[in-house]
Amino acid sequence: MKKEQKHETDYIKKYQDQGYTSNFLFEAGTLLDSETKYAYQPNEIFIVAHHRYEGMSDPDDMSILYIIETKDQIKGTHLIGYGPTADLEEAEFFKDIPKANYAKNADINELT
Repeated sequence: MKKEQKHETDYIKKYQDQGYTSNFLFEAGTLLDSETKYAYQPNEIFIVAHHRYEGMSDPDDMSILYIIETKDQIKGTHLIGYGPTADLEEAEFFKDIPKANYAKNADINELT
């Protein structure tokens, strides 16, 4: 029996229930907290987890959901596209986050 793939919104809801309620937007080369309008740099971001998705009907429909904590303990999520339709500047921002700022088991497929 094939396991049903969860959608990004399922994980967003699960993490919101765990206190990751802030929404982050990528703007002008920074990750902006949509509520406080603070613009975070890569070294101020910590990746708790990230989940990769590929569209069931369209393999080019790919995204990554990042679960984020900031240097000032703001918790939230950010969803980006990857693959052929990715925003290269946004992808570079996430590449610039120091490896030390990624949780040991950040790349996960399932919540436990």
